[in-house]
Amino acid sequence: MTLYPNLIKDALKTVRYPGTGKNLVEADMIADNMRIDGMKVSFSIIFEKPTDPFRNSILKAAETAIHTYVSPDVEVTIGVESKQAPRPEVGKLLPQVKNIIGVSSGKGGVGKSTVAANLAVALARLGHKVGLLDADIFGPSIPKMFEVERTQVFAVQKEGRDLIVPVEKYGVKLLSIGFFVDPDQATLWRGGMASNALKQLIGDADWGELDYLIIDLPPGTSDIHLTTVQTIALTGAVVVSTPQEVALADARKGINMFTNDKVNVPILGLIENMAWFTPAELPDSKYYIFGKEGVKRLAEEMDVPLLGQIPIVQSICESGDSGKPVALNSDTMTGRAFMQLAASLVRQVDKRNIEREPTHIVEMNS
Repeated sequence: MTLYPNLIKDALKTVRYPGTGKNLVEADMIADNMRIDGMKVSFSIIFEKPTDPFRNSILKAAETAIHTYVSPDVEVTIGVESKQAPRPEVGKLLPQVKNIIGVSSGKGGVGKSTVAANLAVALARLGHKVGLLDADIFGPSIPKMFEVERTQVFAVQKEGRDLIVPVEKYGVKLLSIGFFVDPDQATLWRGGMASNALKQLIGDADWGELDYLIIDLPPGTSDIHLTTVQTIALTGAVVVSTPQEVALADARKGINMFTNDKVNVPILGLIENMAWFTPAELPDSKYYIFGKEGVKRLAEEMDVPLLGQIPIVQSICESGDSGKPVALNSDTMTGRAFMQLAASLVRQVDKRNIEREPTHIVEMNS
């Protein structure tokens, strides 16, 4: 039997690409590199993206088609080409980002996202180039806090890749899974899907040059935390807690997650949120409704800095709901508190970068 290109192509016409419904030849997916040597044939199939979800099934179907319609004795070698350049490998992501800060909390409900949003705004107001990545995949709240929930996100092509363009508001570049899902529906994803979504927000986005990328992590410890430290090297983490004993117990676990031998991410400091309540009509009064200075004591116990204490005032909640973070106004008590917090974080990051080696990306085999 003699093989020739049209015989192979006729067989490949029986394989349809699910994304378009067209066969491989009609869809112009067969590269112009076919080689035939006796009963050996080699060629490449061109996919739109290197991560095409149908890649493996199409390769298998193409091989089966040749064995079925040409001969089972044909030795088939199929390569893969992509119209789009692949995502840079782990370790080469975000080359223009100087510092990556994870904002974490041991439990939910302590105001972690509010702190992350205001911290990002305060850093931008100090003159830094800032990005904010909402990595709370199952409960994204950053779009609402910046009043950009219905914003349409688009992509640009750079260096052969389609890159998501972050939304910009108040001098901060923003990305959240909330831009890609219905805000009125629960996000029901398995861990692997959530981790892949996070990798896309990190590696397939046009973050550009940043002094600080703030990552709002989910509460507790999860696959998302592990994916983060396995994908990028965090400069350090800050842990947010209220002064309550139950919150402090979870904060200890959060600190341990970052500082254990496998992860080894520096703790830049703790932030005490809801430190006290100050009513608007009594601006000089402090009511310690969740306990007094619990996070301050924990910081001393764990030998890490206390970066700041943020009071409860009604304006914080109102500002978050209206999409105008309180850090925009440094004339208010909370606005000043967040500006001081940002300045404190900058000092700790500078100190950490002088005293410690860069963090390594975590490698875990189990």
